[in-house]
Amino acid sequence: MGGEAFGTLACLIGGIVLVGLSLLASAIRVVQEYERGVIFRLGRLVGAKGPGLFLLVPFIDRMVKVDLRTIALDIPSQECITRDNVTVKVNAVCYFRVIDPEAAIVNVENYRRATWQIAQTSLRNVIGLSDLDELLSHREKINNQLQHIIDEQTEPWGIKVAVVEIKDVELPQSMQRAMAKQAEAEREKRAKIIHAQGEAMAAKTLAEAAEIISQNPSAMQLRYLQTLTEISVEKNSTIIFPVPIELMRAFTAWMERKSQE
Repeated sequence: MGGEAFGTLACLIGGIVLVGLSLLASAIRVVQEYERGVIFRLGRLVGAKGPGLFLLVPFIDRMVKVDLRTIALDIPSQECITRDNVTVKVNAVCYFRVIDPEAAIVNVENYRRATWQIAQTSLRNVIGLSDLDELLSHREKINNQLQHIIDEQTEPWGIKVAVVEIKDVELPQSMQRAMAKQAEAEREKRAKIIHAQGEAMAAKTLAEAAEIISQNPSAMQLRYLQTLTEISVEKNSTIIFPVPIELMRAFTAWMERKSQE
């Protein structure tokens, strides 16, 4: 009988020890440096604790961990209509973090999903108030508007939105072709303007050169010789050399004097 009683007592003590260890394990909580533990006691908010190690009251306290690090939230591609009635697909990314763990748990059911939904609707609204040219050329302004709107709406949830960036704007094929034609026409216009400006500068320079040459006939002869030098560089070339009228007159006069003698 004594042995059986001792064995029963040992089992009872062992069971109590196991229960005590399990209760102690459930009471011990460790919160990382980048986390906070929001504690509820019998359904009532106690507060946020951490980082470090602390104890909970078993079966009475409940803890919810909240990550305080910056979260990169992808906003999926949205089909939006701009103010000038152009349908575009836009996606973005939102960077936010929790600054009030208690509000993030108590004031909203799921702060990540709620922020994601607000970001989607805000993206469509802001794109609808912007023109296509503004969306393509003033993206920083639209990013600031999105950041301000989302941050204002998520502030009661203890959320701070740091940055919102539009990643990609997808245009319809017809709009892409129209923009390509417009860009090509703009390039052709610039090329023609540059060519016309070059022609005008060349004509002005030639006019100045002609004016200088006309004032000095010997300069024309030098120009003839220079042209011959440039042409003679090529092989198998037929050179037509224009003889100045003055030279022909001098030769004719010389011939007349010879015949009179």
